[in-house]
Amino acid sequence: MDAGFTNARDDVHLVRSLLALTVVTGVIDAISFLGLGHIFTANMTGNVVFLAFALGGAQGLSAIRSVTALFVFAFGGLLGGRVINRRPRTSAGLLLVARKAECVLLVLATGVTAFAPAELPSTSAYAVIVCTAFAMGFRNAIARKLAVPDLTTTVLTLTVTGLAAESSMAGGDGARTGRRMLSILAMFGGALAGALLMRGFGMRAPLAMAALIVAMASFCLYSTSHPRSLDPDDRKNNQ
Repeated sequence: MDAGFTNARDDVHLVRSLLALTVVTGVIDAISFLGLGHIFTANMTGNVVFLAFALGGAQGLSAIRSVTALFVFAFGGLLGGRVINRRPRTSAGLLLVARKAECVLLVLATGVTAFAPAELPSTSAYAVIVCTAFAMGFRNAIARKLAVPDLTTTVLTLTVTGLAAESSMAGGDGARTGRRMLSILAMFGGALAGALLMRGFGMRAPLAMAALIVAMASFCLYSTSHPRSLDPDDRKNNQ
């Protein structure tokens, strides 16, 4: 049986985990927009708009790549839904499944770009699109199921709206202002880091960083949701 979160302290770990994934989303959107032909593989709202622009004749946009990202993201979400509905899991268990899949896919994407030229061949670019869009769709299905307020990990529209509409200036109580600000800063920081790494080292560096963040966050989540068993002396003292 999966161990899970049972108290307020554990909820803090869940929030931190989702913030780490929000950073990764910023990195992935930087990679996909700057290196894969002005598409998004995490932000499907932007991708739908880009698809419309491409079909309307806008230059520098690829309708085929946008459609590919949309369908692969949706397929990732479908499989994420299958995992959710197959058997009951705790919040920690679900998030760990998503992270394992995401880490594997990001490592595969990193491998595709490891020895590729700065201008990725079309086949390599599509491989990266498939890996990252699938990872984001799968993870987004899990994040939607967890339904932690203001931490969807992939979009910020409602987060920014809530920050403004529920602020003291608007007559609200300012609830979750800190979390909303952290979510915005996490996405911004990830996108900035991704852009800087893309500029200096190409696509492989930000992809490797994203995979490392997911791996480290997975280890931290596992260690907090599956605490070590007490050694015999400790168990004896606690009896």
